[in-house]
Amino acid sequence: MSQERDAVLPEARHYVAAETTPPRARGTERSVARCAELIAIGRRLFADTSYDALSMDDIARQARVAKGLIYYYFRSKRGYYLAIIEDSVEDLVAFAGSGRELPPVDRLHRTIDGYLRYAEHNQAAFRTIVSGGVGFDAQVHAIRDGVREAIVATIAEGAYGRAVVAPTARMGLLSWVCGVEGATLDWIDRPGLTRDTMRDLLVRTLGGALRAVEELDPSYPAPVPARREG
Repeated sequence: MSQERDAVLPEARHYVAAETTPPRARGTERSVARCAELIAIGRRLFADTSYDALSMDDIARQARVAKGLIYYYFRSKRGYYLAIIEDSVEDLVAFAGSGRELPPVDRLHRTIDGYLRYAEHNQAAFRTIVSGGVGFDAQVHAIRDGVREAIVATIAEGAYGRAVVAPTARMGLLSWVCGVEGATLDWIDRPGLTRDTMRDLLVRTLGGALRAVEELDPSYPAPVPARREG
């Protein structure tokens, strides 16, 4: 990510550090690798299963590891789950920030498609991030805010050539992102549309948001593809 994006998203890398940093993961390469392996296992286990539905005994049995090993690295079930979400979201944020060589419209399609793929294949984690959960408010809200700002920055770069924009433009884009969250929640609960149709619909609704920003602040003109034809 660029230095400009780093300035926009300082919380995206530190939202659960105090809770999830493994106490010994930095000691050896083996420890780091083992920690990463446990997170990968957890990502599969929690992909479509809520936090409350799996006990630590269930996790240890399905992961085929000693329960104490998970506590050793992550201190608690809560710390383990938040580390899994953090790892998943880092991938999503990195994906949103990549593809700079693509034309803005193609990059937008790619970003939204990646977002929908994440929600589709990590439904329980996505619901936790967007809806929050008992005992996770501060950490999950920080994760959610980091994702929102990453998407806003990506759209702003494509539409206006810079990640940091004036309040009106930022709020217009943020409103659209919040709408995307709600629509995506409904989509994974009631998947009546294909992912391609859902992506194209969200991209088109962005055009309305960009035009609204332009009407309120002419210094932020909507890109030509977002303008009304005729």
